[in-house]
Amino acid sequence: MATGSGQSRLWHPFANMAEVKDDKFVVDRAEGVWLYDRDGKRYLDGTAGLWYCNVGHGRTEIVDAVAEQMRRLDNYFTFNDYSNEPAEELARRLSGLAPMDEAKIFLTTGGGESIDTAAKLARLYWARRGEPERTHLISRRQSYHGTNGLGTSIAGIEGNRHGFGPLVAEATRVAYDDAEELRAAIERIGAEKVAAFFAEPVIGAGGARPPEPGYLEAVAKICAENDVLFIADSVIGGFGRLGGWFGVERWGLRPDMITFAKGVTSGYLPLGGVAVSARVSDVFWEAPGAPFMHGPTYSGHPSVAAAALANLDILERENLLARSRELEKPLHDALLRLADHSAVAEVRGGTGLIGAVEIEADILAGDKGLITRMQKAVRERGAIVRVLCGNALVVSPPLTITEAELTLLADTIEAGINAALTA
Repeated sequence: MATGSGQSRLWHPFANMAEVKDDKFVVDRAEGVWLYDRDGKRYLDGTAGLWYCNVGHGRTEIVDAVAEQMRRLDNYFTFNDYSNEPAEELARRLSGLAPMDEAKIFLTTGGGESIDTAAKLARLYWARRGEPERTHLISRRQSYHGTNGLGTSIAGIEGNRHGFGPLVAEATRVAYDDAEELRAAIERIGAEKVAAFFAEPVIGAGGARPPEPGYLEAVAKICAENDVLFIADSVIGGFGRLGGWFGVERWGLRPDMITFAKGVTSGYLPLGGVAVSARVSDVFWEAPGAPFMHGPTYSGHPSVAAAALANLDILERENLLARSRELEKPLHDALLRLADHSAVAEVRGGTGLIGAVEIEADILAGDKGLITRMQKAVRERGAIVRVLCGNALVVSPPLTITEAELTLLADTIEAGINAALTA
């Protein structure tokens, strides 16, 4: 059955456990773009898990690659001078794909670790350059940069920062759609104190918000003019989600660092990392050099690297980056049919295989639980969507989805909205 029986002992992330402990939706298996509960009912995976299952579920090539690697070398660390061939090969491959010269690849186990790695590296880079006062980090309102310490401190979704006591003070958030506000913030703080600016190419958890035309190019120019490191958070946008390997290529961006995760393994095993430009890495890689005193235990895990390599093979062989670009308009068009719905405030999309249906604030103001009931009503009718930033139903399906399934996804969202409104 879809709902688990008995009180859970599993503490779920971002969950009201007072409710969830007695009411679980249990996913039993998955294949392609479909999930199945324990009764065998199927659901269209409209979110690719948490933005990550780009190649779809049930890829035996990835399973086999991991099993073969585990039989040979299941795990070992890459601290100091230790290494393994899968991690080395993955770093070589990602370096060749990254839109920067001589990229070095620092591997982590997820997006939050990647953000904290990039933030620490940015601050240490300036300290090694003789400018230790450059510690300030700037991000955008509505942005999401994980839930680790520095990622929480720069979070642009205010609800994700509250209640934890003092966070890193040297953090500022600017408008997500106004490049001049970034310029003004750098001038106010003083460029000599700013280490880096973080930007998601398309804001994900903050409501699936594509950038305004020219915005990303403008902020990259402002960073360059003020000698501020530009860090692209491509944890969601990479590996085909925005039609390129790292999600920034369509704007011609060449960031100083790029954080990645999710689609690099399509979620089959946890992996993240930071692609680091020669400008930053040379301080650590060239004489006299110095250690970067930081690293997760499972950095460069050989079996996880094997999963990533097999996943990259599928993305290349099936031309899924191009497929994402081909499907972004059909997805947007399918969702746009809901734009005239009386309960819908806005439909966003058209930049990558990401979309959002925002519900009218006035409707939600009188019933704070309504949008959650909408999401559950969509699920009851056979599709998975997510509620983000309190008022949007967001989708990010696997890149293997068909146009007919995109239409089905939009139809199911509409049916769920209508059911919740009339319940």
